[in-house]
Amino acid sequence: MAVNARARLVSTAESLFYANGIRAVGVERILSESGVGRASFYRHFSGKEALVVAVLEGRDERWRAWLSERVAAHGGHPLNIFDALAERFAAQDFRGCVAINTMTEFADASSPARRMAALHKTRVIDLVEQLMRDADIPEPLARAKQFALLMDGAIVTALREGAPDAAERARGIAQALLAA
Repeated sequence: MAVNARARLVSTAESLFYANGIRAVGVERILSESGVGRASFYRHFSGKEALVVAVLEGRDERWRAWLSERVAAHGGHPLNIFDALAERFAAQDFRGCVAINTMTEFADASSPARRMAALHKTRVIDLVEQLMRDADIPEPLARAKQFALLMDGAIVTALREGAPDAAERARGIAQALLAA
């Protein structure tokens, strides 16, 4: 039951944080919607930020696995990252990037939540770098960092504009970078 309580807390918090923002959702609401008691919450987490970190850890693993799978499904080339992003941007529940959203809510660079969000971005660059290596693209780390910048820009633009074509525009820029 304890594992179920922890899983319910993380799942409920993830949904609420993504839909409403981290600061907008209090522990009371998470407890109410998860059906988990306060004592159980504090057995699993030292506080709300520890829960945020757990949410980010799970989201990081799932998102990178999803991105890898979708890139492979589209052909496996690094440019296919933008095809995957276009799919995500078109989803009804798209609310941007959890890591970017977290960094905007946690200004203190030393906070565990912000550090976990930054780690996610580093891991995404690592994934993109491996895609570059697999495609024999020169300067794979430099190109991965350029793609990560385009990815983040596309994510924010898609959120701002409410349209998935930001991924297509970013893909065009990425294609030009690779051709240069």
